[in-house]
Amino acid sequence: YDYISKPVDNEELKIVIARALQVRQLARDNRILRAGLHEQFGFDRIVSVSKEMELIKRLAREVAQTDATVLITGESGTGKDLLARAIHLVSPRAQGPMVALNCAGIPEHLLESELFGYEKGAFTGASARKPGLFELADGGTLFLDEVGCLSRKAQETLLRVLQTGE
Repeated sequence: YDYISKPVDNEELKIVIARALQVRQLARDNRILRAGLHEQFGFDRIVSVSKEMELIKRLAREVAQTDATVLITGESGTGKDLLARAIHLVSPRAQGPMVALNCAGIPEHLLESELFGYEKGAFTGASARKPGLFELADGGTLFLDEVGCLSRKAQETLLRVLQTGE
């Protein structure tokens, strides 16, 4: 974990031990919180009785193990976000962040800055670098809710990014 110089300074040793114990406790807390996420947002929390929904959950578990981009469609309030979180939690990306954006709740002129970020000085008022959601979700999952509310132009731009990965 760390090193200790000889001769051993007891105060320095106490600090190193305290830090090691803190890191151990943080790792334990992290495991407990992740287990709680599975209980709260896992596939078992998606209540359904139809054969179709059971098929969707089975397919979602399978696709979660791939690097595929997933499109979840359905009416508002049908649980698309629950399915997206469940997919994230069982995927290899589960150790990364789950970043969500409600596309219906953001003005279109801000969408590009929100998704792709900007550099300091890119425009008037850009006083600092701002990472975009694609960057923040790197190694994890980016969930774009209500993407159908975006203009056709915005959807085409987003589709190009998803297809090329750039």
